[in-house]
Amino acid sequence: MRMEREVELVVVGGGAAGLAAALRAREEGVGEVWVLDRNERAGGILPQCIHTGFGLHYFGENLTGPEYIHRFVKRARERGIVLKLETMVLELTPEREVRAVNAQDGLLKLRAGAVILAMGCRERPRGSLLIPGGRPAGIFTAGTAQRLLDVEGLLPGREVVILGSGDVGLIMARRFVMEGIRVRAVVEQLPYPGGLTRNVVQCLEDFGIPLLLRSTVTCIHGRERVEGVTVAEVDGEGRPVPGTERRIPCDTLVLSVGLIPENELSEGAGILLDGRTGGPVVDEFMRTSLEGVFACGNVVTVFDLVDHVTLTGERAGEAAARYLRGELSPPRRMREVEPGENVRLVVPQRIAEEGPVTLYLRVSRPLREVRVEVGGRSFLRKAVRPPEMVTLTLEGEEVRELGERVPVRVEGLPLER
Repeated sequence: MRMEREVELVVVGGGAAGLAAALRAREEGVGEVWVLDRNERAGGILPQCIHTGFGLHYFGENLTGPEYIHRFVKRARERGIVLKLETMVLELTPEREVRAVNAQDGLLKLRAGAVILAMGCRERPRGSLLIPGGRPAGIFTAGTAQRLLDVEGLLPGREVVILGSGDVGLIMARRFVMEGIRVRAVVEQLPYPGGLTRNVVQCLEDFGIPLLLRSTVTCIHGRERVEGVTVAEVDGEGRPVPGTERRIPCDTLVLSVGLIPENELSEGAGILLDGRTGGPVVDEFMRTSLEGVFACGNVVTVFDLVDHVTLTGERAGEAAARYLRGELSPPRRMREVEPGENVRLVVPQRIAEEGPVTLYLRVSRPLREVRVEVGGRSFLRKAVRPPEMVTLTLEGEEVRELGERVPVRVEGLPLER
């Protein structure tokens, strides 16, 4: 079977960013919007995130992941947006042809007026860590363990060590304890936790779960099933310190060691990627380097709040609608945003017009009594931490005063947690 047709707007990815983009484009008058997603249900990771903490900024409510995304799925169906689930997108061409496949339609070839990329991110696997040991059962990424427990109703193990203190790992530490599973330790290589402060407090400290900073797993023991791990302290370069090793018995190792934006499609289409974020280089309209192609959410950079993911989706949907109406012309002037002192990444990387512009940035080191400098203009913050995204909004006059290069610096005093 083969289906070929023209579609005004194709959105790749049916999570919070993709659905928000599709809804905003529909509200802006785009007549035909297709959302393609490889999963059996829309929503990305949110259907398995049964804890609360979603929507505090966007809705002003404290929702679970399923509650948050259900509102978008319901609105999408009510507004006639086509949701093609269990549909794998194979290729995006520079001519905006989207090639996909599913069991119902066979091969899909969609010639799109505009495309929005919202593929999200994936977890780093064990293979990227180079941990010595065999390949016993009982090694999971945090997201896989979350799905097993919260969707499938299965216990991954009885005694767990978690490597990495990303937010999903912290949340799963709490979930494990609530289900009667013993969490022996959360092990973090950095001198500070990798997740939000609220998750460190609510998920570890409130439940008495040990957090081992400046430490890592150096060996996995067990043949058929994990029997334990060796944990060692690390030096300033992240290398294990001889003589600090100790073995922790466990039957499960959960990895929460970072997320990677899913950009194989972007790279295949020749879209310019940012080595710092791992996602496309975008301007304030979420335009990529390929005309008529926009990107939003965690495919651009990994956000810490779904509220920010949603807002970038809405921005991309509005811009795509303007592009389809012929109202979004190629920029006459493009300012380059340059990460400087203590700035790990900034999105957007380019500023095209006169604002307002919201910048999302992450720092490399935790600081207090902070001054953030953007193109010579200063913003004050009480504290900044690497896991917590800093947001700044430049109004029209502030943007007009920017030069062709926009350096971003973050200065302050050391912050000790």
